Amino acid sequence: MTQPPVFAVVGHPNKGKSSVVATLSQNDAIAIALEPGTTRARQAYPLTVDGRELYILVDTPGFQRPRRVLQWLEAHSLSASDHPDTVRAFVRQHQGDDRFVDECELLTPVLDGAGIIYVVDGSVPYSAEHEAEMTILRWTGRPSLALINSIGDDDYSDSWQSALGQFFQIVRKFDAVRAPFEQHLSLLRAFGQLEPDWEHALEQATQHLSEQRQQRRHQAAGLIVKALVKMMSYQEKRTLTLNQVAETSDTSLADTLRDRWYRHQRQREQSLRVDIEHLYQHQGIQRQEAELQWANQHDLFSEDTRKHWAVSKKYLATAGFGAGAMGGASIDAMTLGSSLGAGALMGGLIGAAGSYFYGDRLMLPALNIGPLRDGLKTASFGPVQDSQFGYVVLGRAVDHWWHISHRNHAGRALLELEPADHHWLEQLEKTNRREIQRAFDRCRKQKPLSHQQQQNFTAAVEQAMAVYDDWRLNRR
Repeated sequence: MTQPPVFAVVGHPNKGKSSVVATLSQNDAIAIALEPGTTRARQAYPLTVDGRELYILVDTPGFQRPRRVLQWLEAHSLSASDHPDTVRAFVRQHQGDDRFVDECELLTPVLDGAGIIYVVDGSVPYSAEHEAEMTILRWTGRPSLALINSIGDDDYSDSWQSALGQFFQIVRKFDAVRAPFEQHLSLLRAFGQLEPDWEHALEQATQHLSEQRQQRRHQAAGLIVKALVKMMSYQEKRTLTLNQVAETSDTSLADTLRDRWYRHQRQREQSLRVDIEHLYQHQGIQRQEAELQWANQHDLFSEDTRKHWAVSKKYLATAGFGAGAMGGASIDAMTLGSSLGAGALMGGLIGAAGSYFYGDRLMLPALNIGPLRDGLKTASFGPVQDSQFGYVVLGRAVDHWWHISHRNHAGRALLELEPADHHWLEQLEKTNRREIQRAFDRCRKQKPLSHQQQQNFTAAVEQAMAVYDDWRLNRR
């Protein structure tokens, strides 16, 4: 079996090496700190898709005494032809030497055949002290690429570009925290150009990563649909004896069941968020709304949330007409067309009217106490009474998915999910709007979705995610 390409990420301490490794290996467990010397020993991080290692990144300590190392190399080299062997001799001779522990750690994977990714901070001025590092790396003779990863606000990338171009075959700007996915793929293709033995492997890696991205969006849509079905149809129940009925007021019972219903819905939304984050291999994200509180402005049930995520009455009317017409069409089918489309028309009008007149408010469930049976009564709260709740959950879920799918694994900032705007959904094709509305209608009536309806619902939500993706990217 062919070994995957290996890249050693090297450079000066505290210049973003670990951030680059975290992003390119999709591993947010890699320690990233502001203090120099966080990485003390080399560590390999493979990028694996479907159980297959596509490539391996080696995080290394930073250079500590590059000028001393270069002096030793120059003193022991006879000509340019022996440069790689001279570097190898330095590492052999200084293994265990406390003065050069970091240099030996970072050079070892390079001498073992790894390509070089040299990382610099483009927000600080270029200085000649880096030339010793770059000269040492050039002496190894390995394929090399330089990344300008600006950590601060200042920009000295032009001077860095000119200097790095004298030592490295390829020089790229790469923001490890904010670089889009396409830049990741571009880097892999660039390394394939440097080493013919890697070209095929890295081309396959870019293909696998692109396919994985599409697959993850489809899986995320499935997770969102699963959560929506459960949340739209959820009912909180409690069985009471005659004594309990006598001792419990309707108001108290309603408050208890309502609070449980609210708690369940919040927990289900949080579970969905964790599922989406784990799907994209984000294990340690801290969210701005990690603990939703009652009456918080970002709460699932707050008025502010409804204003941001609920769809307009016009949208509901058109979606409701389509969903109602789809239901009414079954009447026409059963009458073999003798109703001349009246079933579809009436179903559409009823669906549109209901959606229009009740579309401007979020109608939550009411308490329902059933009849006495065998000495027991069942009280229930739920399911939700209208579709706006579904659109609120859908909008929040898609917005969260978008932030996660575009977040690099080097990101350590708090994930803030500020409300966006619901108008993006109006760009969705009418057929997909109708599928979503139809699914919402069935769920709130606690009617199960058939396998085909589930598939249609998932496809419509996935299209909604694509629309939201385009909408957000066009707003930048």
